[in-house]
Amino acid sequence: MSLKVFHYVFVTISTLLSVGVGVWAIRECARTGEAGTAVFAAIALFSGVALLFYMRWVMRKLGRLDVR
Repeated sequence: MSLKVFHYVFVTISTLLSVGVGVWAIRECARTGEAGTAVFAAIALFSGVALLFYMRWVMRKLGRLDVR
């Protein structure tokens, strides 16, 4: 497995995990009403979105390189 493929897979899994945790935290916040859980949800969802932008940047950068 090349470094490029490993990076794509790792960032994709990280993004899905971050969004999944964010959705879980939103549901938990709705159930309990705790403010800390809402903050945790916002951070997790923000991280997921940031990882999407990071992946886009990496795809452009590594697309120009011959990384094997």
